Amino acid sequence: MQFTAQQIATLLQGKLEGNPDAKVTDVAKIEEAVDGSLSFISNPKYAEYAYTSDASIIIVNASLELSKPVKATLIRVEDAYSSFAFLLEKYREIISGAAKTGIEQPSYIASTAKVAADVYVGAFSYIGENAVIEHGVKIYPGCYIGNNVTIKENTKLYSGVKIYDECRLGCRVVIHSGTVIGGDGFGFAPLNDGTYKKIPQIGNVIIEDDVEIGSNTTIDRATMGSTIIRKGVKLDNLIQIAHNVEIGENTVIAAQTGISGSTKVGKNCSIGGQVGMVGHIHIADGTRINAQSGLSKSVISTNTTLNGSPAFEYKSSLKSQAIFRNLPDMQHRLQKLEETVQELTALLSTQNLEYKK
Repeated sequence: MQFTAQQIATLLQGKLEGNPDAKVTDVAKIEEAVDGSLSFISNPKYAEYAYTSDASIIIVNASLELSKPVKATLIRVEDAYSSFAFLLEKYREIISGAAKTGIEQPSYIASTAKVAADVYVGAFSYIGENAVIEHGVKIYPGCYIGNNVTIKENTKLYSGVKIYDECRLGCRVVIHSGTVIGGDGFGFAPLNDGTYKKIPQIGNVIIEDDVEIGSNTTIDRATMGSTIIRKGVKLDNLIQIAHNVEIGENTVIAAQTGISGSTKVGKNCSIGGQVGMVGHIHIADGTRINAQSGLSKSVISTNTTLNGSPAFEYKSSLKSQAIFRNLPDMQHRLQKLEETVQELTALLSTQNLEYKK
């Protein structure tokens, strides 16, 4: 598709500098842009690319000062990064057919389900008994929606998403392909004969508004009550969230993290990739956990940064790592010190014997 600089400036409410009829057909990074590309500069350290880039249109911050003319048409906005992200979202909606509605066949919708008129349901999808699918929801091909599931306005499920019975999704939730919401929690009681008896998992999963969940993530239903993902949470791909976990508002979690049952994570936390947490602990608001850390106890203080396995305070962990790296040298120095002490002890013993004579 083709857009002019004037159309983009109007959409972003930006100030146009250059040719309003300049046209773009794709988007690109500033260092890779060619004629016909739209790009952006948000960090001043990349300002030099404005003079060398072949991009036709560049979105820049209003505060950016340039020392010489540029050949590209500029659109000045308050925040170039967020403006470019906004355009990418609009572009994605266009190319993905986000505006489509209707029910493709073959698909199955139970007679007791309530589906809004403007919903999109892709082929080979299943919607169970008493499910409620509200205005603007997009369900791409091959999804499963169980009985008594509620999906609120403008939520989007990509192909292959599975939502088990009784789960509830809020407004503007985005769930990527392969994710399973509401599978059984890992609950088994050991018996005297060494076998395990499954504990029925009769709770559900509640996902609040404006949550985004990456591909192949799993969120288990509660044993009783609810596993809860609070509003604004962002989850990466390949995350495991166990039964009765609660994730606080606006927390972000990177790939391959695993959170054990009944753990409560506070709001505005940042959790790196491959972090592991034991069950039944509490993580305070604003906690930052570095990648591959392991938490075995609760974090009480807010806005703490943790590192290592077992995880502890970040600066202390760095000091410990520095000491650990220096252990071979310290061992060598200690051996030399021991040898010196032995030599001095032997010398003193010799001197004492001569003195006694």
